[in-house]
Amino acid sequence: MKKLACILIGLISLILLAQKVSAQDFVYEPKNPSFGGNTFNYQWMLSSATSQNKLEDENDQFKELLNNDPLKSFQERLNQQILNELSRRLIAQQFGESGLKEGKFTIGDYEIDISSASDGVNVVVQDVLTGNQTTISIPKMP
Repeated sequence: MKKLACILIGLISLILLAQKVSAQDFVYEPKNPSFGGNTFNYQWMLSSATSQNKLEDENDQFKELLNNDPLKSFQERLNQQILNELSRRLIAQQFGESGLKEGKFTIGDYEIDISSASDGVNVVVQDVLTGNQTTISIPKMP
């Protein structure tokens, strides 16, 4: 009986192994167009790489330095120093013995209007070129 079972199992396995065995070919297709991939992938790969880029271009800093106009930079620094000096003097006068004098002053591109209010002194600084305006309120000391 054991012999018959072994022969039967052998015949079944022989029949199964005799069938045609087929397999699929493994084909590699690159995605990158630079390495033979589909050329329509180029835009997608470029936008994906650009969105993942976290580094800043060092040349942008140098371009900014080269595009700066030295005369414009000088004018901005001069205006800033004048405003700093004016603010220093205004504060010294306000908190000193003589107090702050009311009036309109024009310094460079700025027009400064100083006026008294019930709660202190208001200083309005207006940029004549752009029309931008800043109001500074200095409260009275008790």
